[in-house]
Amino acid sequence: MIRFLTAGESHGKALVTIIESFPSNLTIEIDKINFQLKRRQSGYGRGLRMKIETDTVEIISGIRFKKTLGSPIALKIQNKDWANWIDLMSPESINKVEKITIPRPGHADLTGTSKYNFNDIRNSIERSSARETAARVAACSIARIFLEEFGISVGSYVESIGGVYAKNDFSQKLFSNELPGNFSGSFLINEADKSEVRVLNSELEKRIISKIKSAKKKGDTLGGTFYTVATGVPPGLGSFIQYDLRLDADIASSIMSINAVKAIEIGTGFLSADSFGSASHDEIIKVADGYSRRTNRAGGIEGGISTGLPIIVRAAMKPIATLMKPIQSVDLKDGTAVDARRERSDFVAVPACAVIAESMLAWVIAKHFLNKFGGDSMEETKDNYSSYMKKLNSRIKKNFRK
Repeated sequence: MIRFLTAGESHGKALVTIIESFPSNLTIEIDKINFQLKRRQSGYGRGLRMKIETDTVEIISGIRFKKTLGSPIALKIQNKDWANWIDLMSPESINKVEKITIPRPGHADLTGTSKYNFNDIRNSIERSSARETAARVAACSIARIFLEEFGISVGSYVESIGGVYAKNDFSQKLFSNELPGNFSGSFLINEADKSEVRVLNSELEKRIISKIKSAKKKGDTLGGTFYTVATGVPPGLGSFIQYDLRLDADIASSIMSINAVKAIEIGTGFLSADSFGSASHDEIIKVADGYSRRTNRAGGIEGGISTGLPIIVRAAMKPIATLMKPIQSVDLKDGTAVDARRERSDFVAVPACAVIAESMLAWVIAKHFLNKFGGDSMEETKDNYSSYMKKLNSRIKKNFRK
């Protein structure tokens, strides 16, 4: 089973990640990883840090002459701001610094300090920061590249920021299953990335940017909602045999692990809870090469298993916890009521959050893909996948028409 681990603090020397169990002979272009890292840093409303450093990755191990070896892949992202934080973040010397004692509501400041028995909130801030997601995006870029070999792509777009929605959202086209034949996750990336806030509607973009400007003036922050879509996913990934093998459960866990994400739904999600069954489920139809669904309200997953239709995930991100005009907190030194402290931060990060969600969705799909098709080399994996796809519909016909 593939897995990755990340290490590093927000203002430490670097972020690193180790990725295990991808097959050998997968071609890796470093520019594809750096492209995703750049997308993670984009979006109107981001903070100062996005202007002072551009993330790029260094490949440490596991790849030779641009091909994976089947051994662990190690990647490193240098924190260019490290030089300004050496005294505050030194791993070797013990320096006298002013301790942070005022936690921010909505952040991991107080929970982390309580759990790990810290006497300085800085220790909690550094690892709980969304900076860690840069390492995730780098790791998951390997999964993206792997999925591309099988025609699977993952994209996203922002649905709303600060409660500002479009009148006719693109999601209705996704659920109707009436998308053009050339629609793909890559199409969503190309279209959404044209917008500073990654929406698919120019009028909506103007209204959202106006709302962000208003939040900035007030010293406030905004959250929002976004859709992440995977196309080209074959039927049969995931399982209902055990709870932890269900594809939708794994997706939900991975998206909810992203900083500030507070809700997730697959397909029509909460809307289906208010609908009749006849208006919620997808009718099964016969098509030329097998079976499909008339609509895609299930979001490409039934019974924890992929149906072959696009996987549709919607998530909600809460507003950034750091406010320039802080709300009330408590000073842990003496228990007095004070305003929460400030920390360098964004005003809005919903567009970046959607990019991170693409990465996590790609990882989960790649994990279930390899669980099903296996293979120590790309050649073996492709053979297994090709054999399955060729026999998929003929097996159904054979089993039920004896």
